[in-house]
Amino acid sequence: MKTVLLIASACLLGLLSTTGASLPYPILPPLFAAGAVNELTGFLGLPPKLLFGIALMINPVGLLLGSAMLGPVSDRFGRRRVLLMTAIGAAVGHALTAAALVAQSYPLFLLARFVTGLLEGNGSIMRAMLAERLTGGLRNHALSWLNGAFHLGWLVGPLLAGFTVDAGITLPFAIAAGALLVGAGLAALALDRETVAPQAGSWWAVARERHALTLLRHTPLHTLFVVYFAYACGVASFYEFFPLWLVDIGNYDTRRIALVNMGMCALMTFAALFAGRASTLEPRRRASGHAGLVAAAILAVGLGNLWIGLAAIVLFGLPHAYYNATMQGWAADRFAAHGQGAVMGLLSTTFCLANIVMALAGGVLTLLDTRLVLIVGGLLAAWAALAMRNWSGRAVEGAAALEVEAK
Repeated sequence: MKTVLLIASACLLGLLSTTGASLPYPILPPLFAAGAVNELTGFLGLPPKLLFGIALMINPVGLLLGSAMLGPVSDRFGRRRVLLMTAIGAAVGHALTAAALVAQSYPLFLLARFVTGLLEGNGSIMRAMLAERLTGGLRNHALSWLNGAFHLGWLVGPLLAGFTVDAGITLPFAIAAGALLVGAGLAALALDRETVAPQAGSWWAVARERHALTLLRHTPLHTLFVVYFAYACGVASFYEFFPLWLVDIGNYDTRRIALVNMGMCALMTFAALFAGRASTLEPRRRASGHAGLVAAAILAVGLGNLWIGLAAIVLFGLPHAYYNATMQGWAADRFAAHGQGAVMGLLSTTFCLANIVMALAGGVLTLLDTRLVLIVGGLLAAWAALAMRNWSGRAVEGAAALEVEAK
């Protein structure tokens, strides 16, 4: 029963966390690209599309810092304590976002999105909690189910935005904040209090000295970072700019963007239910195949017409779900000695860094053509697929050589 509550609590908070994070994605493109210029969308007289790119970037900046620090901090101070504090803080961040939209304050909007992203970096805590308390096939399934909850949040958030924004642009954020508070309360009841051994050092000292990027001193983890970063850049280009592509190519509004996103996330969530199944194929080789299919989907959006792009957007969710389940399960097994909070934090940090890079690059490239962002992203994901396959090949050859020597 405790195992069920553990998995359910993690999945609930994962769902609510990404629901709030994904709310702005269908709201912002029409607001900045097709709406009237006001103090929010015309801040300092800058181009609305450039402001849109910055608005996309600031949340991943917070996520980057949160993902790098919160996992290692929870290694030291306990998963439950840090998880509940960050969930409540993220709810406050959503309330600030709503206030910024009412006041049409672009600086306050950026601050609110940064704080929310910083505290929503707690996904690494949820993954670490499952990775260290579960073993074997159940751990792989639980991590995949947690991914499914995150994916479902990317469905629920835009859907919530699409069908409530007409009643007021702040209503979706108010609902997200309330839901997070309820979720934190339920998780507090479900998760056992932890006994943390007293150690020297403050929260800030632990975050500074043991953040996830310190793992890059180890060669295999450095290789994982490089390959995963290239793949994550491709995925970030897709997530951040396919809504703007829909506005530019199909003149889609918030509700229609939400419906397309719903199809993609529904397939991704369904796939995550089964993506944790065992396979005889070496994990990195399996992940390379999934990354190749993801790259093909992103390029199909960038190079295709509206209908080809719509099909590719929806189908993207299938290989991406399998890639996530494969890489996270393999990393949890392969690098457990470094601390699950730090390892899962490294994966989350890498993805957040990719979001920042692509938001900056995309904000410039969209001034020329939104499709350029997707083409660049697709090529990066394709390179990651090849690099992962080569890495797997070298590992298999090395293992075979050792076996021959042993004989």
